[in-house]
Amino acid sequence: MNENLFTSFSTPTLMGLPIIIMIIAFPALLYPTSNRLISNRIRTLQQYLINLILKQMMAIHSPKGRTWSLMLMSLIIFIASTNLLGLLPHTFTPTTQLSINLGLAIPLWAGAVILGFRYKFKTSVSHFLPQGTPILLIPMLIIIETISLFIQPMALAVRLTANITAGHLLMHLIGAATLALFSISTSTALITFIILLLLTMLEFAVALIQAYVFTLLVSLYLHDNT
Repeated sequence: MNENLFTSFSTPTLMGLPIIIMIIAFPALLYPTSNRLISNRIRTLQQYLINLILKQMMAIHSPKGRTWSLMLMSLIIFIASTNLLGLLPHTFTPTTQLSINLGLAIPLWAGAVILGFRYKFKTSVSHFLPQGTPILLIPMLIIIETISLFIQPMALAVRLTANITAGHLLMHLIGAATLALFSISTSTALITFIILLLLTMLEFAVALIQAYVFTLLVSLYLHDNT
C-alpha cells in the first residue's frame, strides 16, 4: 500500500473545495422524521435508546439544567454517527480533526460556565479557592484552578481526537500488515486478519463510548454550574 498513513485524516475536497460541511451534515439524513402513528422497529429502537440515555443523563440535573436535554441528545447522536460512519472504507471521520472537536467543546463549556456565573456566582467563584486554604497558597491555588478551568474544553477535544485517531491508525497499520503477509505466510496473515476483525469490533464500541463520554462530561460541567 503506497497510500500515506495520514491520508485518511486530511480534509476531503471536491474540485478544490472542502466538503467537510456536507460530511458533517450527512448523519442528519440517517434520522428522518416520520409522520406515521406507529414507527418501524428501527425508529422504535432509536427512540428507546435515546430515552434511556436521556433519563440517565438528566437524572442529576436541576430543572434549569434539563433545558439542555435536546442539545445534549443531538450532540451524542452527531458524534456517534460520525464516528461510526468513519469506520466505513474510504470515508472521512470529522472527529479526528482537533479543530472540529474544539468547535464542539468550547461553546458548550463556555455556555455551562456562563450559566454558572450568572445563576450560581458565589458557588462558581468558590471553586477557585477551597475553604481553609492557607493565606500563602491563595495566589497559587487561584492560578491553578483558573488554568484547570480553561483546560477543560481542550481536554474534551483532545480525548475524543486521540481515541478516534489512534484506533484508525492501528486499523490502518494492521490492515497494511495483513496485505503484506499474504504473499509471505498465509497462516500469519489469517491471524492478523482475525486481529483486524476483533479490532474493528472494538472500534465500533469505542466510537459509541467516546460519544457517550464526551456528552457525559459536558453534562457534568453543566451540572456543576446549574
